[in-house]
Amino acid sequence: MTRKKRRLYMLGLALLGLGTATALTLTAFQDNLVFFFSPTDLQAKAAEVRDRNFRLGGLVEQGSVERRPDGITVLFKVSDGPHAVPVSYTGQLPDLFREGQGVVVEGRLRPDGVFVAREVLAKHDENYMPPEVADALKRAEHFKDTQKTLVPGS
Repeated sequence: MTRKKRRLYMLGLALLGLGTATALTLTAFQDNLVFFFSPTDLQAKAAEVRDRNFRLGGLVEQGSVERRPDGITVLFKVSDGPHAVPVSYTGQLPDLFREGQGVVVEGRLRPDGVFVAREVLAKHDENYMPPEVADALKRAEHFKDTQKTLVPGS
């Protein structure tokens, strides 16, 4: 085998290895992506996110919090004004979780339309709302001007 052919084979193997590493990396990133949706966005894209983890954000609907007899499971609705999504969560809720407050839940959507949360994040004070939730509420025209969002670098 000539030197030229050996170099060509080595270059080919290096490109094959680089391509394989790139494909594996991109596959791993796609599995770990977590998208954010408001209840209105979810109405349009429910079929696309059925078997994926994603975040759902909005306000906890007034009068929707229901604690199950087991004392661990909580049912509530996350709303952005025009639409609401029922959420089921098993575990301890954050201390700041309450009706009418901003919340972001992470989990999966069941085929029956109930979002099963594995994590619940409540806003930490009355002046903060995650930017994604604030944007979703503004699009739904359900945003109070007194609420502020945290801007990176501020």
